[in-house]
Amino acid sequence: MSDFERTLVAATQSGLPLVERPYEAVGAVVGADALTVRLTLEDMLARGVIRRIGAVPHHVRLGFTANGMSVWDVDDAQVDALGEAVGRLPGVSHCYRRPRHAPEWPYNLFAMLHGRSREAVHAQARAIAEVLGPACRAHDILFSSAVLKKTGLRLHP
Repeated sequence: MSDFERTLVAATQSGLPLVERPYEAVGAVVGADALTVRLTLEDMLARGVIRRIGAVPHHVRLGFTANGMSVWDVDDAQVDALGEAVGRLPGVSHCYRRPRHAPEWPYNLFAMLHGRSREAVHAQARAIAEVLGPACRAHDILFSSAVLKKTGLRLHP
């Protein structure tokens, strides 16, 4: 990374400022205009220096107090295509495939669900079950008991 890119990452690693024009605010900190900030971040994305720029909502503060990781035992021959369909469902914030650890852990598809009640999350899980159909052999929902801090890239001096 260039010196400017390092400065830009350091200025944004705790998140973009929650203002109307965040790239201008970052630019004021790093000594660049908003267009330079945006184009540099786009270039870093294209080169793979950074993987994404995204919003990370605080679900509990938004009223979604029932948050559960739904886990599914899905036929391996169909899990990729079905996982894509599950990931597009409303209420699924992220969905991914993971290896099984049989016999204790038979699940290979994970989908995070958010609702204002546990019943709302269970209703979302029923919608997933409909998408998965007979390819799904078992499932469970692991409800969150704490909010974990998510962090991205961190540069150390």
